[in-house]
Amino acid sequence: MQRFTGKTAIVTGGAGGIGLATATRLAAEGASVAVFDLNRAERPDEAAAGWLSLEFDGTDGAALAAALAKAESAFGPVDILFNNLGQSGRERAGLFCDSEEEVWRFVTEINLIATMRACRRIAPGMRARGSGRIINMSSDAALSGDLRLADYAAAKMGIIGFTRALAQELAPHRVTVNAVCPGAIATEAHNHIPRATLDALVAATPAGFIATPAEVGGLVAYLASDEARFITGQTIAINGGRNMI
Repeated sequence: MQRFTGKTAIVTGGAGGIGLATATRLAAEGASVAVFDLNRAERPDEAAAGWLSLEFDGTDGAALAAALAKAESAFGPVDILFNNLGQSGRERAGLFCDSEEEVWRFVTEINLIATMRACRRIAPGMRARGSGRIINMSSDAALSGDLRLADYAAAKMGIIGFTRALAQELAPHRVTVNAVCPGAIATEAHNHIPRATLDALVAATPAGFIATPAEVGGLVAYLASDEARFITGQTIAINGGRNMI
């Protein structure tokens, strides 16, 4: 399929894992893709259209604006925004009663605030053109309130609320906004999650296995396509049945 020929896509946090798998899928279907990440995103062999990797701190608003200007200069206005940037406290994650405010602020900034900032930069252009797709990365942790992930769950639930509000605002302009909530997905980030937390995730997943980043990329690609034009404001879990909403 070439559903995205002539389209420009931005993927934040796209140098690895779900972000890279999604960027690869969009490119393979014809999109020109700009990947924003702290690390370089190597162009996959199967990428059929333009590919641009811009390296910067995703929590830096000025750097985001500069990267967006480069991407639009290279490929034109943004048609698809996948806000994938985010992470938990990783090694600093723990029980909330033992936590530090510095960690909460980092987790909130890199997940919720970074998502809002990218939308604020890109959504007005979509509104003016009367078309666009925004997919925001939430997490199954937002639905479950996982132990040792209180700050992450709070930030990811904030993304769900923000997604719904922005979807209401942009729906009259034919711009859709949806959130995806992956459960246990095999990414490099799992190397930084406490083993007890990861084991609990798998044990609580009825499907009994960890999915691949490409499976999430397939869902994002569908939401980014014209086939999903009547889907907006939704929270879609891809979690092996761990939560059913």
